[in-house]
Order: sequence, then C-alpha cells, then structure tokens
Amino acid sequence: MKPIRIVCGTRASRDEFLQKTALGRSLSLVRFQPQPQILLFPENKAGLSTIYNIAIERSKADPAILIFVHDDVHFCDFFWPGTIREAVQSFDVVGLAGNRRRVPAQPGWAFVDPQFTWDKPEHLSGVVGHGKGFPCDTISVFGASGQECKLLDGLLLAGDSARLNEAGIKFDEQFAFHFYDMDFCRQAEQKGLKMGTWPLSVVHESGGAFGSPAWQEAYQRYLRKYTS
Repeated sequence: MKPIRIVCGTRASRDEFLQKTALGRSLSLVRFQPQPQILLFPENKAGLSTIYNIAIERSKADPAILIFVHDDVHFCDFFWPGTIREAVQSFDVVGLAGNRRRVPAQPGWAFVDPQFTWDKPEHLSGVVGHGKGFPCDTISVFGASGQECKLLDGLLLAGDSARLNEAGIKFDEQFAFHFYDMDFCRQAEQKGLKMGTWPLSVVHESGGAFGSPAWQEAYQRYLRKYTS
C-alpha cells in the first residue's frame, strides 16, 4: 500500500513542531498503522512552492499520497488517513474548500473581484473549522463537499504523486506563498486533472493575509500570467 506523506514547512524547529504547532500536536495524538510519513521542513524560510516541489521530485523514486498542508491546521478526524485514501480515488487533486467555477481576475478561490466580493453559495464547496483547537470558534460551511472544483484553498492539498508526476505538474516558485494554490489549480486544469473537495474535519488557526503588500504583489504576477 502506497504510504501517506505529509509535506509541511514550518518556522518552528523539529522539536517545537510536535510540541507547539497545531499540525504537530494533532499528529502526535494518534498512532496509525501504518504510520503516515512526515516530510518536514523545520525552521523553513523557503517558499511553500519550493519545498512542495522538492517533495514532488523526491516522490518520483519513492511514490506516495502527498498531503501539502500548513502547520496551523489541526486534524480532528480520527480516520483521516482512510479519508484521504478515499478522496484520491475520486479526484487527482483534493482540497477541503473550493469553487466549482472560475472567473477572470479572480483574487481568491472564494471571491469574484478585487473588492473581495464572495461568490454565490451555489458555486462554493467544502467545510473548514476556525480557531485555536477543538471545539473550534466557528465552522465555515461553504457548500456540499465531494464536489468537482476549478479552484481549491491551499490550506490542504493532496494527491497521488504518481498522477502528479505523470501529468508533469509542479508548483510555480514565483508564488512563494500567496497564489501558489490558485496557480497550481490552473495548471491542474490545463493538464486535465480532476479536482474536488472532500469532507475532512480540520480546524485552521489563521484566516489568510488578503490585501497585504505581499499579497498584492503576488496578485499582479498572477494576473500577468493568466489574462483570463
């Protein structure tokens, strides 16, 4: 059986990751058989696209189901390894929240214009909890999970490495953090990969940095790459 490999970049040290981060603490609570692998980039200063590409390249010789996930994500699902295996049987690229459509100049998977106007509920999919642990502060129910999507939120992206390498898809390293997920989904669409959301209980500690100077700069680069 192909292993599950979690890929995560964190500013914390290796020891601090397990003790202080949401992801590290939630992974240390449960002992699965077989145990999921962790490809950790501790004290990381590289862009997420860079370290995620390292994981994809390494998987050519050591295939796995890859889970690209932020370190501020709590896994609350006791059965998440099996859930992920089910998800990658249905979709080539899996996320927790996403949009079933895409519009020109879209600044995020959930928004339709630079003023951050939310898309209509019928186009959105997925569920994500928010807060500092479980029980969480709020739960965003964007729409039914298990839906095919055009765009996915990058807090968690998963896929079978064999399928990703077969398609020749990688993250664009000009998007170090902002828009790396949007760009990855655009590439996946161009390569004919099927993307969608899946029900997996998580709590995300942060809400993003939409509109910051770094975000604005990445948005302009994204618009130069994709004119429609």
